[in-house]
Amino acid sequence: MKRRVVVTGIGLLTPLGHDTDSTWQAIRQAKTGFAGLTKFDRGEIDVTLAAELKDFEVTDYIDGRAARRMDEVTQYGLIAAREAFRQSGLEQGSFDSGRAGVIISTGIGGFKTIEKEAAVGIEKGFHRISPFFIPLAISNMTSGSVAMDLGLHGISSCVITACAASTNGIGEAFHKIRDGYLDIVVSGGSEAAITPMAVGGFASMRALSKSADPLRASIPFDADRDGFVIGEGAGILVLEEYEHAKRRGAVILGEIAGYGATCDAYHMTAPDPEATEASRCLALAIADAGIKKEDISYLNAHGTSTPLNDACETLAIRKAFGDHADSLKVSSTKSMTGHLLGASGAVEAAATLLALRDQWVPPTVGLLNPDPECDLDYVPLQGEELEFEYALSNSLGFGGHNACLAFKRYHEGV
Repeated sequence: MKRRVVVTGIGLLTPLGHDTDSTWQAIRQAKTGFAGLTKFDRGEIDVTLAAELKDFEVTDYIDGRAARRMDEVTQYGLIAAREAFRQSGLEQGSFDSGRAGVIISTGIGGFKTIEKEAAVGIEKGFHRISPFFIPLAISNMTSGSVAMDLGLHGISSCVITACAASTNGIGEAFHKIRDGYLDIVVSGGSEAAITPMAVGGFASMRALSKSADPLRASIPFDADRDGFVIGEGAGILVLEEYEHAKRRGAVILGEIAGYGATCDAYHMTAPDPEATEASRCLALAIADAGIKKEDISYLNAHGTSTPLNDACETLAIRKAFGDHADSLKVSSTKSMTGHLLGASGAVEAAATLLALRDQWVPPTVGLLNPDPECDLDYVPLQGEELEFEYALSNSLGFGGHNACLAFKRYHEGV
């Protein structure tokens, strides 16, 4: 028998706030996290804005000596995981640690460390590279560090599927619990890729917005969109088997009901213009939840603000939902957070859960001039009150990766 999976903790570290409450309140107020790029001298890179963490000092959260032995991607993930774990009310020694695991994803991993040590090697010789280079740079180290910090001895893994990574990771964690392998999984994503090579690489692909106006930079589904604003941070959920959570009196924030994953198998970076597999991914998540497409009222879109993504995602939604697509509320919270790459799906999953809890759907900020090819209800400018029971959070990634999570509103005692 399939077991129910609930969420008992959320941790967020985003360009909108250093914790879940501040991030969610900023979303409720339709604020954006975009400002001038400050993390490095951009030189001739023709991108001026980024969604950086504001007024952030890692030593406010992690001991300085320990922080120096972590890339920023691990620091961010650990900070968000600690918040999520605290909120869950779990205490080490109060549960079977062998049935508690970690799946924390990233799209790029320890990119800052890779750049720094590459420069050392080129300038001084590769024999001078730090002995900490490999453990700081490898993508699975956030999961490993969180497992060590929280004392979790079940699976410790890292799903890497570009910008779909943390949605895939949460989906895999959901199935691990639902199918009886684990009782608790700390899952989500972390990203720290506001670096010269990452920004330069995305800029060379013409994936980043060149707008200098924070209100017209990340504008999903708008006819004037020209790319995304790169962001950094982490989003972590504590997933738990329903009966396990109930027995210990946990506060349940919401329920994960289904998960779908497909691959376009079409192009290295571009989505399939027919949106065949992106559409099927949405349908799979709905089927996995055991519900009908008409049960879905809100969809948190990948919505990157790139010309190809937004049009193809709109087509995928229309194909998956048919006539019901016109009744859906659809929005992109990247219009506020920017694009956190491999961490974006987890942040958006958290926003979807909180939207269900509060019966309020987030807006697509900056949507002033709708693209005729993007013809759904994208909740422009301001969020809306809505009574709803089910929602989807959708993610797409380079390599043709499609991932979608179905969430259900939790009713006490039901």
